[in-house]
Amino acid sequence: MRKLGYAWLHQHLNLTAFDVPRPACVRPVTRLMPMPDLLAVPAHVAPAEGDMAAQLLFALKHEGVNLQILAQAMPHLGAQSLLAVLAATPNGRYARVLAHLWETLRGEPLPQRPPVSGAYVDVFDPRRYVTGPAQRDPRWRVNFNGLGTARYCATVERTPAIDQGMAADVLGRTAAFLDGLDAVLLDRALGWAYLHETEDSYAIEHEKPSEDKARAFVHLLKMAHQGRPFTEGYLAELQSSTVTNPFDKAVQFRTEQNWLRGPGRGAAGVSYVPPPPALLPELMDEWMRFANQAPRHVDPIVAASVAAFGFVFLHPFMDGNGRLSRFIFHQALCASGRLPKGQLLPVSVAMKRHEAQYLQTLQSYSRPARERVHVSWIDEGQYHFDFKADAAIFRYWDATACVEFGFQMAAQALDVELKQETAFLARFDEIARRVNARIDMRGNDLATLVTLCLDNGGTLSARKRKRYAHRVPAAAFDAIEAATRAVLATPAPPPRA
Repeated sequence: MRKLGYAWLHQHLNLTAFDVPRPACVRPVTRLMPMPDLLAVPAHVAPAEGDMAAQLLFALKHEGVNLQILAQAMPHLGAQSLLAVLAATPNGRYARVLAHLWETLRGEPLPQRPPVSGAYVDVFDPRRYVTGPAQRDPRWRVNFNGLGTARYCATVERTPAIDQGMAADVLGRTAAFLDGLDAVLLDRALGWAYLHETEDSYAIEHEKPSEDKARAFVHLLKMAHQGRPFTEGYLAELQSSTVTNPFDKAVQFRTEQNWLRGPGRGAAGVSYVPPPPALLPELMDEWMRFANQAPRHVDPIVAASVAAFGFVFLHPFMDGNGRLSRFIFHQALCASGRLPKGQLLPVSVAMKRHEAQYLQTLQSYSRPARERVHVSWIDEGQYHFDFKADAAIFRYWDATACVEFGFQMAAQALDVELKQETAFLARFDEIARRVNARIDMRGNDLATLVTLCLDNGGTLSARKRKRYAHRVPAAAFDAIEAATRAVLATPAPPPRA
């Protein structure tokens, strides 16, 4: 099949950008037809085989914006070829976008500039992409409206799942749900959310925090509502407070290469290699600019997902990046102003429940990035890393899968984790109230038996009855079962304002 657009550029220029997920190819069709694995293009629409400028214009018009490929392709496009395009269509939308990207990605102006008029045009079509605030280029009357800048930018396509997620208003529903609880139940529900968000964030990395460490992380989560902007110093403080090993506590971003290990020996066990330390300061400056500004200008869950996953892909510290990325997700929600002070959406609890999908989402970027690094094993714990791709693979990345996952986990955190736990607490209170009115018994025993009975669908096993028989009145077991079954048979008590 004859390849076109981005796939043509990737093949003919021998680029190291990620492979085009749905390449454009000439097929026996009468019009452009998107298919699951390719974009079918009729021969009469295809650009000339050897015309690089025409291939770029075709890609921008029909395939969207792939900044990785564009950044690597622009050095191959001569100024005269671009000027010829502009001479033919000086006010054409895609010609102006191409000229803007040529200058921006190369870091140099065209030697000549034909007069340009007409309305400003966007680099990213808002009907196709989630976009950010417009950064105007008056030379070409072009708005760069990506999620970031021309030096670091994520791309998020408006898939059905993402459009549905933005329309679902999870944060608004979370605030309404929590505001509908009485003060006592709200305090207990949030106490559960903060504790389990902490425990599950550590558990994702197969760690169990000490009581002091858990208390410190809960304190951090609550401090997120203060809106302190991310800086290198603040991020280093956060990292130091979340890691246990004193040798891994950071005071600045890493100055050495790190890597992630998976199963396997030697180089085969290296699952991801983050950007080299020389590139990290600039990338983190751009990341911090996005993370500090985006929650107020972009859908908060989009901003949180891009910031959290972008952080973990940059991996600016030698340890603690994963749990810190999940804190960043929470802080982005707080910074949006859509999650009232003190409230929390326990996204890490949902992620822990869907850990395999979380890993798969991380691998949507980490796997192709790993394929572009040659790793040589030197000695135990020592490797040589030869980056086969340039900085473009770290600057520009497709965050669509990450944002879809972020919306799914946010909805799960509210509709399953938070609501189910709140319903459990309300049912627990009602059962305990009914039993207390009839039976005099120790509070701790009552709490334990009510929890066991709820977890077991309204039944206390013979083993549990025998275990507590020496200190619980015999009538209590039947009373707890009866109250539990009655409460479970009715809808959960509605929240009280």
